[in-house]
Amino acid sequence: MTREIGTELPLQQQESVVIRFAGDSGDGMQITGNQFTGTSAGVGNDLATLPDFPAEIRAPAGTRPGVSGFQIHFGSSEVHTPGDAPDVLVAMNPAALAVNLSDLKPGGIVVVNTGNFKETDLKKAKLERSPLGDGSLEGFRVISIDINERVKKALEDSPLSAKDVQRCKNFWTLGMMYWLYSRPLEPTMNWLATKFAKRPELVEANQKALQSGFNAGDIHEMFQGRYEVPACDVMPPGTYRNIMGNPALGLGLMAGSELAGLDIFLGAYPITPASDILHQLSGYKHYGVVTMQAEDEIAAICAAIGASYTGYLGMTATSGPGLALKTEAMGLAVAVELPLVIIDVQRAGPSTGMPTKVEQADLLQCVFGRNSEAPMPVLAASTPSDCFDIGIEACRIAVQYMTPVVVLTDNYLANGSEPWRLPKLEDLEPFEVEFRTDPEGYQPYSRDEKGARPWVKPGTPGLEHRIGGLEKEHLTGNICYDADNHELMTNLRHNKVMAVRDSIPTPEVFGPESGDLLVVGWGSTLGAITGAVDRLQKKDASVGRMHLRHLWPLPAGLDEIFSRYKAILVPEYNMGQMARILRSEYQSHSFHSYPKVQGKPFTTTELMHKITGILES
Repeated sequence: MTREIGTELPLQQQESVVIRFAGDSGDGMQITGNQFTGTSAGVGNDLATLPDFPAEIRAPAGTRPGVSGFQIHFGSSEVHTPGDAPDVLVAMNPAALAVNLSDLKPGGIVVVNTGNFKETDLKKAKLERSPLGDGSLEGFRVISIDINERVKKALEDSPLSAKDVQRCKNFWTLGMMYWLYSRPLEPTMNWLATKFAKRPELVEANQKALQSGFNAGDIHEMFQGRYEVPACDVMPPGTYRNIMGNPALGLGLMAGSELAGLDIFLGAYPITPASDILHQLSGYKHYGVVTMQAEDEIAAICAAIGASYTGYLGMTATSGPGLALKTEAMGLAVAVELPLVIIDVQRAGPSTGMPTKVEQADLLQCVFGRNSEAPMPVLAASTPSDCFDIGIEACRIAVQYMTPVVVLTDNYLANGSEPWRLPKLEDLEPFEVEFRTDPEGYQPYSRDEKGARPWVKPGTPGLEHRIGGLEKEHLTGNICYDADNHELMTNLRHNKVMAVRDSIPTPEVFGPESGDLLVVGWGSTLGAITGAVDRLQKKDASVGRMHLRHLWPLPAGLDEIFSRYKAILVPEYNMGQMARILRSEYQSHSFHSYPKVQGKPFTTTELMHKITGILES
């Protein structure tokens, strides 16, 4: 049984808190963060998370490159970002402390596991002196605990080896943080029972460590008080679950295929941070989902195109380096005019770059990065839960316009999480596909009002036709090298993609309808932009914000919106790619590019400083 929450210490109400768990990549910081996240969502807090882990499967233990972190911002009011700076830093070793200390708020709490601060630990972290005694922690509230020893004592009767006992220290730490922020133990207790159901000794040990850490808050009087962050009361009513971007996108793709009346075929090659989409969809084979882990990226997309030819909704998921390999086949999908959903979970580059860090630098590759004229719609999700909606929208455009569609997310969205209100099924509008079966008057490259050609399953009597990468003759689909025909077909393919604009809304402007500055974002910059602009609007700043989810073609009405502001600021995680597109499409407006390529998301504070600087100038 879990212990009742004590009342000995004063309980302080807080509107929001930012906690960062940091330790070695083998210390279980991602599990710890995810459990704290799920529990906080369960008690009704709004939240946003930022997992930050090494790209290496096993970086050297105790070193700075091996530090794994997980930041969560949870609150009783609306939360837009994982937080600018932690209120609390939990550091499991010297390297974790050294890497993360500069981010901590002045006066913040540092919880340090002194059990890992031996001379050898300091040497691995490239520290000449211990931060615990050199004055570098002055200005912070330091809670020094030998967690290694506490776990050893708590589990002294456990049959586990000494090494396995130490693997439970993340749950001891989690229990202590549950006590400090008045979180219930039951959700994690139940998770442990399910996770290690076949290893009862692991269930018992981790549950005991969790309870012991919780009890330590009262028994050892390490803290001056406890905190409570009430449930968020501004979120719309409904049923919520905590969700990360990759799982949300997988569910959205399945919902989109269901609304189209089709089965899914996903061809993919494992790549960080997109692999989870393949993992997730492979578990839904009983729902008409077929997945194939291909031998390479090219095989993956070509198999998906072949599946679309047979009447499946073909999909492929990758990241930037993999997208580069898929480029030729993407052109093939444009030429044969078959529906295809291409997911690009962006990461920092170039080449293999920083696989676990955030960037938005694949935009120009997705819009223009193919040989010849090969247009296709490009969409971008803005939050982890928006990945669900963007998956449905990509399926809709792909089947209604018979075109490949690119969906852009990024590492920040893929592994970040937030509460997601489950949609009502009756609110999801179907866009069911009708395959052509009537041979009378059939022309393989005739077009409907959207510019889409008919979709015919192979083997349909009387509807035999030719597909392939060579140029098609208008209507017949026969191979044709005529100059005028090539220009006609090029224009038809272009016009079809640009016609997508007719089925998408003009983005909403939040704030004044006209003024000094409009902040235009896309993708995962939404949270930081929203936080910064909302704060400045409360100070009566003449600034509005607008977020783009359809990146190509751009929605109608943008020119008129831009004309109402003196300047437009475009923050993005690249060297100004969207700003470059907007400048080329809307040449009469003043666009300010604000690039960031550090592998880290914008903070609300730095965006506020940038906006304020433009307003003052």
